[in-house]
Amino acid sequence: GKRSLTEKGEVTAAAVCASCRVPARGHKTLELALAWDMPCVHFGSKEKLHLRRYTRFFGSGGDAAPALSHYALTHYEEWERKIEAWQNPILENSQLPSWYKSALFNELYFMTDGGTIWMEVPPDSSAEDLQGPAGAGLSHLLPVLREYGRFAYLEGQEYRMYNTYDVHFYASFALIMLWPKLQISLQYDIAVTVLNEDVQTRQYLMCGQTARVKTKNVVPHDIGDPDDEPWQRVNAYLIHNTANWKDLNLKFVLQVYRDYCLTHDSLYLRDMWPVCQAVMESELKFDTDNDGLIENSGFADQTYDAWVVQGPSAYCGGLWLAAVCMMCKMAEVLGDAEIQQKYMDILNKGKEAFERMLWNGKYYNYDSSGSETSNSIMSDQCAGQWFLGACGLDQGEFEVFPKSHVVSALRTIFEKNVLSFAGGTMGAVNGMKPNGVPDTSSVQSNEVWIGVVYALAATMIQEGLVEEGFRTAEGCYRTVWERLGMAFQTPEAYREKKVYRSLAYMRPLSIWSMQLALERRAGRAPAQLLQGPIHP
Repeated sequence: GKRSLTEKGEVTAAAVCASCRVPARGHKTLELALAWDMPCVHFGSKEKLHLRRYTRFFGSGGDAAPALSHYALTHYEEWERKIEAWQNPILENSQLPSWYKSALFNELYFMTDGGTIWMEVPPDSSAEDLQGPAGAGLSHLLPVLREYGRFAYLEGQEYRMYNTYDVHFYASFALIMLWPKLQISLQYDIAVTVLNEDVQTRQYLMCGQTARVKTKNVVPHDIGDPDDEPWQRVNAYLIHNTANWKDLNLKFVLQVYRDYCLTHDSLYLRDMWPVCQAVMESELKFDTDNDGLIENSGFADQTYDAWVVQGPSAYCGGLWLAAVCMMCKMAEVLGDAEIQQKYMDILNKGKEAFERMLWNGKYYNYDSSGSETSNSIMSDQCAGQWFLGACGLDQGEFEVFPKSHVVSALRTIFEKNVLSFAGGTMGAVNGMKPNGVPDTSSVQSNEVWIGVVYALAATMIQEGLVEEGFRTAEGCYRTVWERLGMAFQTPEAYREKKVYRSLAYMRPLSIWSMQLALERRAGRAPAQLLQGPIHP
């Protein structure tokens, strides 16, 4: 009814009651819809007003709750049917363990509970407004963002940066398999940021150096802080100058080809191709000896941002070679023979250097520094192979890592990092010494990262180690969802003795790469392959 608004600090409540007559041995159904209409968003800086994407359907006046409720009541049965049609083939598959079905669908909680925002771009926005001074050439940026909006989610509820890209690399499988248009939109936002710079400087905490906030032609760490103005000011991360990180540029290239592989969106690929070339040119400076393999710089210059790495390394070197391989493949698809030859030459040199400097007969060493822990067994050493396998580039002319070496490395990880850690019941520890003792050289080397374990399990499944993959991932599910009681707040990390870090984290969405691996093994085209190109 018509009543005055509550005063500030005044408490009020409301109750809703519905009644019906239920005949003996009969039943009735009462339907209730509860809707919040909060169409307008200000971030911490309060510089810009943003509208949520649903306002294109329900308006931005803040009075749409009745319409939202009505829409829900008239559509929820259809929603339920569609949800069941999506989930039932997995839920009714007797070959899949129950814990996996729970983990696969329930880890998706973070897609909405991760501080998620889905915004409209202003209707009067021009391509120039969205691209910035250096972003020309992204011909489909404006139609993509106008149609699908801008999407962002936090790295975690405690690590409050939007679209943290080194972590999104893992989580992105959930987006590209289930909401591919949002992944494409997110990639366009990253591409714009790559091509622009922020010449302001600041001091970084770990090194004490002063450097630019954002360097041109490198991938940002994140697209901003919710307490500031995301998209407008990026790189809220203050610990390292991530322009010198070795993994961010590579993870952009790997996602571009993976996205194309699953969507066949050639317009997207053509738009992203110059951006891929720009970030790979930036990355080439890290190959200081011109042997086709990049070197880490003696600090924690990648997603393991407290784990020092020096010289050629299994993680970054593997991602590099996978990205070089995908540059070759993209050049082939786009008919760019000159670039294809350039990267084929780099790939041939780099493969030889990688095997010579890191392969020890059983697995790839953590790095080539010769330090006390350089021969640690890293659970994530096959990250490059993970993405190659997801795209079907793990055999034949595009085989980067010898299949026998990959399988040997995975078996070693299973034996040491999984079975020799906590009795094989807690997943894979990040770093394990060859003698079966966890690597304690850093705060992160003796942690288990759930999202990394799901990615490792997917890699095992890709390589035919299906039982080992499920056993590895099950340890994380049982630990988080049952023993630690952290359902719907999966942390980034835990240790053997019930120490955990960063509740409600993005990376565990990587479990959807396990589903992709299973679908590929079953010979089925992943679901998105059946839906045609992204753009109408």
